[in-house]
Amino acid sequence: MISKSIKVAVLGCIILLTSCKEEQKKYDKLMTNNILLQEWEGSYQGTPAFDKMDVADVKEAVEKGMKLQLQEIDAIANNEHDPTFENTIAAMESAGKPLDRVFTYYGIMSSNMSSPEFREVQAELAPKLSEFRSKISQNEKLFQRIKAVYEASQENPLESQEQRVVDLTYKQFEMNGANLDTEKKKRYAEINKELSTLYTKFSNNVLHDEENYVTYLTNDQLGGLSDSFIKSAAKIASDKGQDGKYAITNTRSSMDPFLTYSTNRDLREQVWTNYYARGDNGDDYDNNKIIAEILKLRKERVGLLGYDNYAQWRLQDRMAKNPENAMELMLKVWPAATARVKEEVTDMQKVANELGDNITIEPWDYRYYAEKVRQKKYDLDSDEVKQYLQLDKLTEAMFFVAGELFNYKFTPVEESSVPVFHEDVKVWEVTDKDSGKHIGLWYLDPYAREGKRSGAWATTYRSSTTFEGATNVLASNNSNFVKPAPGESVLVSWDDATTFFHEFGHALHFFAADVKYPTLQGGVRDYTEFQSQLLERWLSTDKVINQFLVHHETGTPIPTELVEKIKKASTFNQGFGTTEYLASALIDMKLHLADPTNIDIDKFERETLDELGMPKELPMRHRTPHFGHVFSGEGYATAYYGYMWADVLTSDASEAFREAEGGFYDKNVADKLVMYLFAPRNAMDPAEAYRKFRGRDAKIEALMRDRGFPVPKS
Repeated sequence: MISKSIKVAVLGCIILLTSCKEEQKKYDKLMTNNILLQEWEGSYQGTPAFDKMDVADVKEAVEKGMKLQLQEIDAIANNEHDPTFENTIAAMESAGKPLDRVFTYYGIMSSNMSSPEFREVQAELAPKLSEFRSKISQNEKLFQRIKAVYEASQENPLESQEQRVVDLTYKQFEMNGANLDTEKKKRYAEINKELSTLYTKFSNNVLHDEENYVTYLTNDQLGGLSDSFIKSAAKIASDKGQDGKYAITNTRSSMDPFLTYSTNRDLREQVWTNYYARGDNGDDYDNNKIIAEILKLRKERVGLLGYDNYAQWRLQDRMAKNPENAMELMLKVWPAATARVKEEVTDMQKVANELGDNITIEPWDYRYYAEKVRQKKYDLDSDEVKQYLQLDKLTEAMFFVAGELFNYKFTPVEESSVPVFHEDVKVWEVTDKDSGKHIGLWYLDPYAREGKRSGAWATTYRSSTTFEGATNVLASNNSNFVKPAPGESVLVSWDDATTFFHEFGHALHFFAADVKYPTLQGGVRDYTEFQSQLLERWLSTDKVINQFLVHHETGTPIPTELVEKIKKASTFNQGFGTTEYLASALIDMKLHLADPTNIDIDKFERETLDELGMPKELPMRHRTPHFGHVFSGEGYATAYYGYMWADVLTSDASEAFREAEGGFYDKNVADKLVMYLFAPRNAMDPAEAYRKFRGRDAKIEALMRDRGFPVPKS
C-alpha cells in the first residue's frame, strides 16, 4: 500500500514539473531498511514494532525522517498553483508521517526505556531537530501561502474544523517568528537551537540524580513500613546487586510511602533531601545555571516578537489569555491554602507532643505526622485503605467507568500478538460495547524501573483523524508503581489511585476524539488537564467503591464504615496538597515575569517563597532544579497554573453531575460530557465548549467548596 506521504511527495513532483521517478528514487534511498521509519504492520491498522527498536537506528531514522519531511514541505511551499486549503493546509497536515513514526519510538526510549547510549544520541540530535523545526516555521514561501489561506478565510469562512485548523496553523507560525525580518529570524532559530540542548541536559541531569541517589536500608531500619513495601524494596535492592538490603529509590512512588510510614526520622530526612535536591547538588549534574540560561534565552526570543516577557507570549492562546488572569486565580486560593497548612501543622505538632517525640515539625515530618492526625481525627489508616486498592481491580474499575460514560469495552489482546517494549507492558483492545466497532488499543506500562522517568503520564502512538480515512487510536498510560515481589498484589495509596484515574482520563480523551485533522488533536494547556481531573471523581463513586474496592487477600468488599471515613476525610490535608502545588505554579510564573539578568535561581526561589509566606514545614511539589514540566521543554512553561485553572472547571462540572437525577452516572449529562468536553479536542474553542456543556462559565466557588476552604463572597 502506497503511503499518503509518498502521495504528497509525488504530488509535489508534478507541481514542480520535476521527474517523479527521481523523487521516488530519493524516497526509496531515504527509507532504506530502518525499522523506525517503516510503516507499521500487522493487525489493528498496524502497530509500532517496539520489539525490534534499537538505539543504533535512532540517529539515521531521525535524520532521514527530517529530510523527507522537508522535501514534502518544499513541495507545498513551491506549489505554482494559488494557495488553497487543500494544497497548503491539508497537505501540511499530511506531511511528516515517517518522522512521526520515528518519534513514537524516540518517545519510548526517552521516557520509558532510557539508556546512556540513547542520551548521547538525544543530546546530538537536539540541536538538529531545532534547526529542522526552524526550517519549517521560518519558510517564507510556506508562510505566505498559509497567510493567503488565512486571510481568504477571514473573508469567506470555511467549514468549522477547516477554519479552526487554519486559524491555529497561522497563529502557530506567527507566534514562532514567521513575521520577523531575516536577521531576527536567524537569531530566533539560533535561540531555539541553544534551548533544545539545554532542555536535554536538564532532563538527563534529573534522571541521573533519580538513578544514582538510592537509599539502602538494613533489617533494623524498616520500622513502620508495610510488608508489601518491604518486599518490593528488597526486590529492587536485589535487582541492583544489593541482596539482603532494601532500596528506597529517588522517585515519588518510593519516597512518598517511606516518608509517610517510616519511624526513623534521620532516614526520613535523608530520603526527603535526596528527592528534593535532584538537580541541585552543586555537581556536574546541577541544573541551576542551565535554568538561568533558559530563562535568558526565552526572554530574548519573545523580545524579538515584541513581548515584554515569556508569560505574556505563552498565554495569549490559552484560556487564561494573560499572566495577570492566571496570577489572580492562584492568589485567590493561596491565602486559604496556607492558612489551612497552619492548622494542619498545629494538629501535627500536638500529636508529636502527645507521643513524646520532642521535635518541631520539619518538611520530612509532614507526611508522617499527617498520617497520625488522619488516624486520630478520622480513625482512618491510609495503610488500611491500601489493602483495598489493588492495581488490577482499579484497572477494572476504570474500564467500568469508561463503559458507563463512553460505552467502551476493554478486552485483553492475546499476549505476543501486539509488540511491546518491555515485558511489563500489557495491551487491551477498545471497542464500542453495543456495535463492537473497533476504536483502538490501550497500552499500560505500570511499574518503575531504571531508565524510566518518574511520575505518571499518558500519550498516543497514533491519534484519531478522518481527513484521509478514519484511523484508530493507540494510546498508553504510564505509571511508576513499585513492582511487587512475585505473587504479591500491587497495593497503592488513595492518592496514587486518583492519579491512575487521572491519567486514564487523558487516554479516554484520546479515544473519544472526533476530529478531522492532526492539528486539532493538540490541546490548550490550561484546558487539557480538565478532562483527566474530572475523571478522578469517579474513583469515589458508590458504584466503583462497592464493586472494585475489595481486600487483596480475602476478597471482601471495603467496609461501609471505612468508606464513610474516607469520604469524611476527603478535604483532609488539602492545605498541604494545594500549597505544595501552588508554590510550584507561582514560582513558574514569577520566574518568567522576572528579569533573568544575573538571576540566582536558588536565591530567587527562596526569596520569592518567603515573600509569598510559604510555610517552612513543606516544600514546593517540584523544586525549580528538577521542575521538568517547565525546563525539560516548553509544554508547561508558565502553564503549570493550568492544573488549577482546569480544577475550577472540574469542580464546577462535578456539581453538574451531583445536581443530576442519575448523579455521576446520569445518561444525559454523560452524553453532553462526551459530546462537548471530550470529542472536540481542540476543534472548538474550550470556553465555548464548556458553556455548551454547562450553560454558563465555570465559577471558583465550587473549587473552594471541594477543598473545604472558605467560599469568597461574590
